[in-house]
Amino acid sequence: MTRIIAGAAGSTALRVPRSGTRPTSDRVREALFSSLEARGLVDDAAVADLYAGTGALGLEAASRGAVEVVLVDRAAPAVQACRANAKAVQQRVPRVRIDVQPQPALGYLRSTVRTFDLVFVDPPYDVAEEEIADVLEALVPRLTAGAVVVVERSKRSPEPTWPTGLAPFSKRSYGETVAWEAVTPS
Repeated sequence: MTRIIAGAAGSTALRVPRSGTRPTSDRVREALFSSLEARGLVDDAAVADLYAGTGALGLEAASRGAVEVVLVDRAAPAVQACRANAKAVQQRVPRVRIDVQPQPALGYLRSTVRTFDLVFVDPPYDVAEEEIADVLEALVPRLTAGAVVVVERSKRSPEPTWPTGLAPFSKRSYGETVAWEAVTPS
């Protein structure tokens, strides 16, 4: 069962589509958020969860103190799950603004004027590296100074191609999963 791990909505069960998503495991989310919270990156943050799937990463941030979360996914089952999960979390954390965007990550980034402090890029493992590079390039103008971007991939995937404006600073492995972090200049 996928659930929110900690914070105001801790233990809230999340709906998972029958196929087409790869929810980030509780273990990976716990480790990732422990690191992000220790650096003060979640409280009062504007967060984007690209390729949201269930919305688990963005909604975990909402539960732990983010003030705005945007969940972006183009697959209809994922969008339905994100909407149901956002509603469940919002009942426990009414102060956070949660928006579900039913469109491709690249299309969303090219059309929005919002800016973000923390962004999760967690595409299905079969998404091409070129698409991820394009998403990261389009993301840079949407980031605040000192923003952190977390890219989650299979350990067999190459490191993302980081565009100008994003400097990689950490790589952590969790079994089959690797999470890279990059930061914008402060």
